[in-house]
Amino acid sequence: MKILVMNGPNLNLLGEREPSVYGDNSLEAINERLKTQAENAGAEIDFYQSNHEGAIIDKLHEARTEFDYVILNAGAYTHYSYAIRDAIAAIKIPVIEVHLSNVHSRDEFRHKSVISPVCKGVIAGFGEQSYVLALNYALTDKF
Repeated sequence: MKILVMNGPNLNLLGEREPSVYGDNSLEAINERLKTQAENAGAEIDFYQSNHEGAIIDKLHEARTEFDYVILNAGAYTHYSYAIRDAIAAIKIPVIEVHLSNVHSRDEFRHKSVISPVCKGVIAGFGEQSYVLALNYALTDKF
């Protein structure tokens, strides 16, 4: 099993950016926790972060031949990137949408996800545990 964890814009600033919303841990700390979890389950895991829409799309395209699962926090692109939505639909491997915060308790524009309809599922509002829950699912899913 090979899993890719992808993060979109501004997530490289975790731990610094609005810790009351996104938590105190850095993206690197979250990735280390996920790496340990995946390795303990005998899975391979890789990580990718970009602030650029096209780079995220390119990585999703690459993922279709290299990975069994994608865990994606698309950040703000979640709410308006039809290009990322179409890339997810095109790759035909399961993608789990994750969010650290409960997007439905925040600004109204965050209530709509254009990528949700083409994702396997959505986990939001549990801080870094959202990633852990997504990884747990990916590790046990039999497709």
